[in-house]
Amino acid sequence: MAAAFLFLMMLIAAKLNGSDDTRMSGPFHVVDGDTLAVGEERLRLQGIDAPELDQICEDADGGQWACGREAKKLLGEFVREDGVECVGRDRDRYRRLLVRCRLGEFDINAQMVRQGLAVASGGYAREQVAARSDGLGLWGGTFDEPRGWRQARGSMEAPGIIEMIGGWISNAMGREVSEGEHG
Repeated sequence: MAAAFLFLMMLIAAKLNGSDDTRMSGPFHVVDGDTLAVGEERLRLQGIDAPELDQICEDADGGQWACGREAKKLLGEFVREDGVECVGRDRDRYRRLLVRCRLGEFDINAQMVRQGLAVASGGYAREQVAARSDGLGLWGGTFDEPRGWRQARGSMEAPGIIEMIGGWISNAMGREVSEGEHG
């Protein structure tokens, strides 16, 4: 049993190392604050988790605002420029390509967190600390973490054994393949 498990782990590691980067450029269709589409291909921004489209947050005065819609709007502003390129190699459990998107030196994933319209989920801790200290976006009031918000509404499945093993291997290798598991 141990030998079979070790063999499976080696196969998964070889698969992860054997992948080539996929590069995609627009025009992009913005699905939500952390998901893009190019034709039939879905792209999930890696290292961030944005509020869901129908998620509502509170500002410092207790007023409500459509934080999910605002996250989608900001991502749309970032990707409407010519020259945006998204690069990735791994896929999440929904088969979305996990990507980091840039416009030249401008890191779109990082800016979503820095503007307070996404939380860091495997990267971008420095940007989140800055957004929080400046009270930007989500950090200007109260909100449910997007992952918790999805779980509370039953819109997030528990990961299967294959996803958990892949996540463990990826984490050991410094890669993030199981983050942001939402549809």
